[in-house]
Order: sequence, then structure tokens, then C-alpha cells
Amino acid sequence: MSRRRAERDEQDGYGRPPRRTRPRTKDRPDYSEAAVGTVVGVDRGRYTVVLGAEDGGGDGDAPRTVLATKARQLGRKGVIVGDRARVVGDTSGEEGTLARVVEVVDRTTVLRRTADDNDPFERPIVANADQLAIVTALADPPPRMGMIDRILVGAYDAGLEPLLVLTKADLASPDALLAAYDGLDVGAVVVEPGADLTDLRGLLAGHTTVLVGHSGVGKSTLVNALIPDAARAVGHVNEVTGRGRHTSTSAVALALPEPGGWVIDTPGVRSFGLSHVTTESVLAAFDDLAALVTECPRGCRHDSTAPECALDEAVADGRLRAERLASFRRMEQVWMAEPTYT
Repeated sequence: MSRRRAERDEQDGYGRPPRRTRPRTKDRPDYSEAAVGTVVGVDRGRYTVVLGAEDGGGDGDAPRTVLATKARQLGRKGVIVGDRARVVGDTSGEEGTLARVVEVVDRTTVLRRTADDNDPFERPIVANADQLAIVTALADPPPRMGMIDRILVGAYDAGLEPLLVLTKADLASPDALLAAYDGLDVGAVVVEPGADLTDLRGLLAGHTTVLVGHSGVGKSTLVNALIPDAARAVGHVNEVTGRGRHTSTSAVALALPEPGGWVIDTPGVRSFGLSHVTTESVLAAFDDLAALVTECPRGCRHDSTAPECALDEAVADGRLRAERLASFRRMEQVWMAEPTYT
């Protein structure tokens, strides 16, 4: 036996273990029978999921709240508040137990925003909502139409029905702000501290509504009035800067009392980037405008400088209200411009 062969034989027992020849299976677990629930909270890798009787997760008529982690097979796919998710493992909801989110059901809607208008990365905020309430104070802090317009654009892009909720009506009149959005036919409700919320409850009933707005406008105060046991922290507005302090640090979905529905309280925003939005996605929310722009010349931007824009012709011959076109162009100008951080 050669010296080299002998040395190799002596080292054989200390090398790497032999590679497995068993092929990796392509079969994946079947979770079609797993309980499906709604993700109502996300906190540092832990997901709070409500399982209802209709989803195979509750006992009788009582829903059950389960704490879960994300399964490895989901990879980098995000799980956000509002998601309908399949969970396995210990779904008893007892203290100290932990289930696993193994699959996210296809979303019907996703509200997104970017950090600014130059950021290519979309940040999904809430899934499966059907209504977006833009909560705006009429004073303290004063309303910022630029931000309202940007959030409106985000709602239209996501396919959500927008709703203006104007708070602190005891401090200022809502008339000017309501008139500014009359052309868009956006639903609106005006509230003040201690007022009856019957009208607002009626607009929220049966919907999943995400609340969006600046800090200090009264989102958490509204939630506490609508859901007495919500116990959302309430902040105050800085007298020097006119800005509110962030009291909600993450989105939370809360069930409304009878006649039902959900509200999703989100942290206050100071910017609402729209780099993911296109003119076409917003026009799709306006059936009347979408039908008219088919008559526009190729490459028409539909703004006030566009030559031979069919929208101007429609206003001239009475097929389109001038106020509606002005409102649409104001929103378009806002999201095409630099974002507002105030």
C-alpha cells in the first residue's frame, strides 16, 4: 500500500459526513383544514389572531384570541393587521401557548404607502379593509389639505371607500373643508367632544374601516368612545409645534359593538408617500372620469396644462361638473409634487 493511500485511509474517519442521497420531498403540508382567523395585532414577531366560530376556531358563538408566530415556510412574506390567516398548533388561546401562522389567505385590498415619493419600496399597512376614514381635526392641529389629498389618493389606489371624519368641531367650523371636497362626493361626518356618535356608528357598521390621520387629531379618542373597553392611549398636541405626540405605536384592529364591524387604529402619520401610485389606478376609482379620458389624445396627462384633454371638453359641454374636475386635478397635483411632512 502506498504511503499516500495509507494517509488517506487514516483520515477517512475525520472527514465530513457522507452527503445524503435521499432526495428532498416536493410535497408540502396541506393546511386547507386549518383554522382561519383575523390578524388584529402585530408586535415584535408575535401575531394576535382572533378565531371565530364561523372559521372553525371558536367554541359556540365566542371568538377566541390566539398568540402566534410566523411559520418558517412563509419566508419573508409579511403578515399585517387585517390579514386572514391559517393557524396551526396550540390554538386554545390559553396563557403561555403559541400557535403558528402557516398561510395568508389572498387579500381583497391592501392599503400601502411609501416613506416618501422617491422611495421605491411599498409598505403595506392594512389588509382587507373596505373603508378608509381620514380623521382630521378642524383646529389644534389645523387641517392640512395636502395630507388629506394624499391619503385620499392612497384610498382610491387601494380600492377603499374614503370617509372624512372631522373632529374638534367645537373649535372651528367645518364648512370650508366640506366645500373643498364636495366635488368628490366623499362621505363626511363632523364630531366634537362628548357629542352623540350615532351618525358615525352608522357609517362604520358592517365595514372594516382603517383610521388614518396626523397625530393629535383624535383617532384614539374616537376609538375609545366607539369601543368603551378599547383603552387606547390618548396624547396631546404640542403648543409650540402644533403637532401631536404618537400614542399608537402599531396598527390594532378592534371589533365594534352591535351592529358590528371593525375599526383599525393606526399610528399618526406625518407623511404619506405615493411613489407606487399611477394616474390610471386613481382614475379607476372615478367611473365618470375613466370613461371620459378614453377620448383624450395619446400621452395626455389630464392636468390643466394638457392640450385637448377630454376632461376639459366634458366640463365645457356640461357632461362633467367643474368642481369634480378641480378636485381630481388638485389631488393629482399633490401626489405628483414633493411630499408634505408638516
